[in-house]
Amino acid sequence: MAVSTTDVRARLPRFRWQSLQKPAVFIAALLPFLFLLQSLLTGQLGPNPIDTLTDQTGTLAIRMLLISLMLTPLRWILKNTWPIRFRRMIGLFAFFYATLHVATYFVLDQQFDIGAVWSDLSERPYIVAGTIAFLIMVPLAITSNNAMVRRLGRRWMSLHRAVYIAGLAVVVHYVWLAKGDLIEPIVYLVLLLFLFSYRLVKTLR
Repeated sequence: MAVSTTDVRARLPRFRWQSLQKPAVFIAALLPFLFLLQSLLTGQLGPNPIDTLTDQTGTLAIRMLLISLMLTPLRWILKNTWPIRFRRMIGLFAFFYATLHVATYFVLDQQFDIGAVWSDLSERPYIVAGTIAFLIMVPLAITSNNAMVRRLGRRWMSLHRAVYIAGLAVVVHYVWLAKGDLIEPIVYLVLLLFLFSYRLVKTLR
Protein backbone atom coordinates (compact mmCIF):
# COMPACT_ATOMS: atom_id res chain seq x y z
CA MET A 1 0.00 0.00 0.00
CA ALA A 2 1.48 3.31 -1.09
CA VAL A 3 1.90 6.05 1.48
CA SER A 4 1.31 9.59 0.29
CA THR A 5 3.73 12.45 0.92
CA THR A 6 1.05 14.19 2.96
CA ASP A 7 0.76 11.20 5.30
CA VAL A 8 4.53 11.08 5.78
CA ARG A 9 4.66 14.76 6.62
CA ALA A 10 1.79 14.39 9.08
CA ARG A 11 3.66 11.65 10.94
CA LEU A 12 6.91 13.59 11.21
CA PRO A 13 7.34 15.78 14.32
CA ARG A 14 6.76 19.42 13.51
CA PHE A 15 9.70 21.72 13.90
CA ARG A 16 8.90 24.59 16.20
CA TRP A 17 10.86 27.79 15.93
CA GLN A 18 9.85 28.56 19.52
CA SER A 19 12.19 25.80 20.66
CA LEU A 20 15.15 27.85 19.38
CA GLN A 21 14.17 31.09 21.09
CA LYS A 22 15.59 30.39 24.54
CA PRO A 23 18.89 28.94 23.26
CA ALA A 24 19.25 31.94 20.95
CA VAL A 25 18.64 34.41 23.80
CA PHE A 26 21.04 32.45 26.04
CA ILE A 27 23.81 32.60 23.43
CA ALA A 28 23.18 36.30 22.76
CA ALA A 29 23.41 37.09 26.50
CA LEU A 30 26.56 34.97 26.92
CA LEU A 31 28.44 36.35 23.90
CA PRO A 32 29.63 39.55 25.65
CA PHE A 33 31.23 37.39 28.35
CA LEU A 34 32.99 35.27 25.74
CA PHE A 35 34.27 38.38 23.98
CA LEU A 36 35.52 39.80 27.27
CA LEU A 37 37.23 36.51 28.12
CA GLN A 38 38.91 36.36 24.73
CA SER A 39 40.03 39.98 25.04
CA LEU A 40 41.42 39.29 28.50
CA LEU A 41 43.34 36.19 27.40
CA THR A 42 44.75 37.91 24.32
CA GLY A 43 45.68 41.13 26.10
CA GLN A 44 43.24 43.34 24.21
CA LEU A 45 41.63 45.13 27.16
CA GLY A 46 43.92 48.14 26.90
CA PRO A 47 46.56 49.51 29.30
CA ASN A 48 44.27 49.07 32.35
CA PRO A 49 42.60 45.67 31.83
CA ILE A 50 41.17 45.50 35.36
CA ASP A 51 39.44 48.87 34.99
CA THR A 52 38.12 47.87 31.56
CA LEU A 53 36.86 44.55 32.87
CA THR A 54 35.18 46.25 35.83
CA ASP A 55 33.50 48.83 33.61
CA GLN A 56 32.34 46.34 30.98
CA THR A 57 30.88 43.80 33.42
CA GLY A 58 29.11 46.58 35.32
CA THR A 59 27.60 48.00 32.15
CA LEU A 60 26.46 44.55 31.03
CA ALA A 61 24.84 43.95 34.42
CA ILE A 62 22.88 47.21 34.19
CA ARG A 63 21.75 46.52 30.63
CA MET A 64 20.64 42.97 31.40
CA LEU A 65 18.74 44.16 34.47
CA LEU A 66 16.94 46.87 32.51
CA ILE A 67 16.10 44.45 29.70
CA SER A 68 14.60 42.03 32.23
CA LEU A 69 12.49 44.87 33.65
CA MET A 70 11.29 45.81 30.15
CA LEU A 71 9.83 42.38 29.44
CA THR A 72 6.71 42.66 31.62
CA PRO A 73 5.61 46.05 30.15
CA LEU A 74 6.41 44.64 26.71
CA ARG A 75 4.05 41.77 27.45
CA TRP A 76 1.28 44.22 28.33
CA ILE A 77 1.90 46.35 25.27
CA LEU A 78 2.01 43.41 22.84
CA LYS A 79 -0.75 41.55 24.70
CA ASN A 80 1.32 38.41 24.34
CA THR A 81 3.10 36.28 26.93
CA TRP A 82 6.22 35.43 24.92
CA PRO A 83 8.47 38.12 26.50
CA ILE A 84 7.93 36.59 29.94
CA ARG A 85 9.64 33.37 28.82
CA PHE A 86 12.98 35.16 28.87
CA ARG A 87 12.58 37.27 32.01
CA ARG A 88 14.13 34.76 34.41
CA MET A 89 17.04 33.99 32.10
CA ILE A 90 17.88 37.63 31.46
CA GLY A 91 17.54 38.41 35.16
CA LEU A 92 20.00 35.64 36.02
CA PHE A 93 22.41 36.95 33.40
CA ALA A 94 22.15 40.36 35.07
CA PHE A 95 23.16 38.70 38.34
CA PHE A 96 25.93 36.77 36.54
CA TYR A 97 27.50 39.95 35.16
CA ALA A 98 26.98 41.76 38.48
CA THR A 99 28.84 38.92 40.22
CA LEU A 100 31.69 39.21 37.72
CA HIS A 101 31.72 42.97 38.33
CA VAL A 102 31.94 42.56 42.11
CA ALA A 103 34.48 39.73 41.84
CA THR A 104 36.69 41.80 39.54
CA TYR A 105 36.64 44.67 42.01
CA PHE A 106 37.19 42.55 45.13
CA VAL A 107 39.64 39.95 43.77
CA LEU A 108 41.60 41.67 41.01
CA ASP A 109 41.38 45.32 42.02
CA GLN A 110 41.43 45.16 45.83
CA GLN A 111 43.08 41.70 46.05
CA PHE A 112 40.91 40.56 48.98
CA ASP A 113 41.91 43.62 51.05
CA ILE A 114 38.93 44.01 53.40
CA GLY A 115 40.37 47.22 54.83
CA ALA A 116 40.60 48.84 51.39
CA VAL A 117 37.07 47.75 50.55
CA TRP A 118 35.76 49.17 53.83
CA SER A 119 37.60 52.41 53.14
CA ASP A 120 35.94 52.63 49.71
CA LEU A 121 32.53 52.01 51.28
CA SER A 122 33.16 54.79 53.76
CA GLU A 123 34.46 57.35 51.26
CA ARG A 124 32.69 56.55 47.97
CA PRO A 125 28.87 56.64 48.00
CA TYR A 126 28.62 55.06 44.56
CA ILE A 127 30.19 51.87 45.93
CA VAL A 128 27.58 51.83 48.71
CA ALA A 129 24.83 52.11 46.09
CA GLY A 130 26.36 49.32 44.03
CA THR A 131 26.71 47.10 47.09
CA ILE A 132 23.05 47.63 48.00
CA ALA A 133 22.03 46.69 44.46
CA PHE A 134 24.10 43.51 44.53
CA LEU A 135 22.89 42.44 47.98
CA ILE A 136 19.29 42.80 46.81
CA MET A 137 20.00 40.78 43.68
CA VAL A 138 21.44 37.83 45.65
CA PRO A 139 18.14 36.61 47.20
CA LEU A 140 16.31 37.33 43.95
CA ALA A 141 18.69 35.03 42.07
CA ILE A 142 18.52 32.34 44.76
CA THR A 143 14.70 32.32 44.70
CA SER A 144 14.31 32.47 40.92
CA ASN A 145 13.71 28.72 40.48
CA ASN A 146 10.29 27.06 40.31
CA ALA A 147 10.73 25.30 43.65
CA MET A 148 11.15 28.61 45.47
CA VAL A 149 8.21 30.11 43.58
CA ARG A 150 6.00 27.31 44.90
CA ARG A 151 7.44 27.46 48.40
CA LEU A 152 7.11 31.23 48.82
CA GLY A 153 3.72 31.54 47.14
CA ARG A 154 2.46 35.12 47.18
CA ARG A 155 5.52 36.24 49.11
CA TRP A 156 7.63 35.45 46.03
CA MET A 157 6.05 38.27 44.04
CA SER A 158 6.47 40.73 46.92
CA LEU A 159 10.14 39.76 47.25
CA HIS A 160 10.86 40.10 43.55
CA ARG A 161 9.36 43.57 43.35
CA ALA A 162 12.58 44.59 45.12
CA VAL A 163 14.23 44.31 41.70
CA TYR A 164 13.12 47.90 41.11
CA ILE A 165 15.04 49.00 44.21
CA ALA A 166 18.06 47.11 42.90
CA GLY A 167 17.62 48.77 39.54
CA LEU A 168 17.45 52.23 41.09
CA ALA A 169 20.51 51.54 43.26
CA VAL A 170 22.58 50.25 40.36
CA VAL A 171 21.64 53.18 38.11
CA VAL A 172 22.46 55.65 40.91
CA HIS A 173 25.76 53.77 41.31
CA TYR A 174 26.48 54.37 37.63
CA VAL A 175 25.40 58.02 37.66
CA TRP A 176 27.62 58.81 40.66
CA LEU A 177 30.51 56.83 39.19
CA ALA A 178 30.37 58.41 35.73
CA LYS A 179 32.82 61.19 35.04
CA GLY A 180 32.22 63.77 32.36
CA ASP A 181 29.86 62.00 29.96
CA LEU A 182 26.59 61.46 31.82
CA ILE A 183 24.44 60.73 28.76
CA GLU A 184 24.42 56.94 29.08
CA PRO A 185 23.72 56.75 32.84
CA ILE A 186 21.01 59.41 32.54
CA VAL A 187 19.38 57.42 29.73
CA TYR A 188 19.36 54.37 32.01
CA LEU A 189 17.87 56.41 34.85
CA VAL A 190 15.10 57.84 32.65
CA LEU A 191 14.34 54.38 31.27
CA LEU A 192 14.14 52.89 34.76
CA LEU A 193 11.83 55.65 36.00
CA PHE A 194 9.61 55.18 32.95
CA LEU A 195 9.39 51.42 33.53
CA PHE A 196 8.62 51.91 37.21
CA SER A 197 5.95 54.54 36.48
CA TYR A 198 4.39 52.40 33.76
CA ARG A 199 4.16 49.40 36.07
CA LEU A 200 2.80 51.51 38.94
CA VAL A 201 0.05 52.99 36.77
CA LYS A 202 -0.81 49.55 35.40
CA THR A 203 -1.00 48.08 38.91
CA LEU A 204 -3.19 50.90 40.22
CA ARG A 205 -5.59 50.49 37.31
